[in-house]
Amino acid sequence: MRIATWNVNSIRARAERVLAWLERTDTDVLLLQETKVRDEQFPSLLFEAAGYEVASHGLNQWNGVAIVSRLGIDDVQRGFDDQPTWGEPPVAEARAIGATCAGLRLWSVYVPNGRTLDDPHYEYKLRWLAALRDQAARWVLAGEPLALMGDWNVAPLDEDVWDIEVFDGATHVSAPEREAFAAFGAAGLVEITRQLAPGKYTYWDYQRLRFPRNEGMRIDFAWTSPALAERVQQVWIDRDERKGKGASDHVPVVLELART
Repeated sequence: MRIATWNVNSIRARAERVLAWLERTDTDVLLLQETKVRDEQFPSLLFEAAGYEVASHGLNQWNGVAIVSRLGIDDVQRGFDDQPTWGEPPVAEARAIGATCAGLRLWSVYVPNGRTLDDPHYEYKLRWLAALRDQAARWVLAGEPLALMGDWNVAPLDEDVWDIEVFDGATHVSAPEREAFAAFGAAGLVEITRQLAPGKYTYWDYQRLRFPRNEGMRIDFAWTSPALAERVQQVWIDRDERKGKGASDHVPVVLELART
C-alpha cells in the first residue's frame, strides 16, 4: 500500500501533473495541501475518471487540503475539534481534513506559516499546532491506525535547512516551533519519514535558484501511530517532481506500507 503527501501549490494548475504522478508511482492515497480552490472548483472529475475518490476542504483561493484515494474514503472530517481560528470574522481555515481509507485514519494537514516571529500569525501557528497535538493525543488513545501527514512549516533540526545561519531570527526553526512539533512525539506518535529517509529536503523556494543549488528545507513529514509505524516498510522523497516546467515548490513524500 502506498500513501503520499504533497503540497501542490494549486491543484488546478497541477492536476494533470498530479494524475500522471499517481499513475506512474501506483500510489493508492494522496494527501494534498495548498490546493487553493473552493470545494466546487476542485477538479474531481479528472481524478474520478482515473479511479480515485476525492474529499476536499477549500473555502477560498488560499490554503485548502484534500484526500484522493482509490481505497475508499469514509468518515470525512473537515477541520478538527477546537481548531483555532484566524481573521475577521474569525474562521477555522481550510488546513486539515481527515478520512478513513482502507482502515487507516489519515489526516492531511497544512500548518500555518508563521510569517515572522513578531507577527500575530506566528502565535496563531503555535496555537494551531498545540490544538492539533491535543487532538492527536486523543486519537492515539483511540487505538486506530493513524497518520498526520502534510506541510508542517517547521524544520525540526538544523540539518533540515541548507544553512542554519541564514535562518537566524526567522520562523520555521525557532525553539517554540520546534518544541510544538516535538510535542507530537510526546503525544505518542512516531515521525516515520526521518527514520527511513534521513537527510533530504522536501521544499525549495522558487527564487534565487534554490533548487539548482539544492538550498532546500525539510518541512513535510508524517506523524504516525506506533501501530501504523510498524507497517511502514520504506519512505521515499520524490525529488524529481521539483524538476521541469510547472513544478510545485514541494515534492511528494511517500510511505510504503505492508498490507494486513
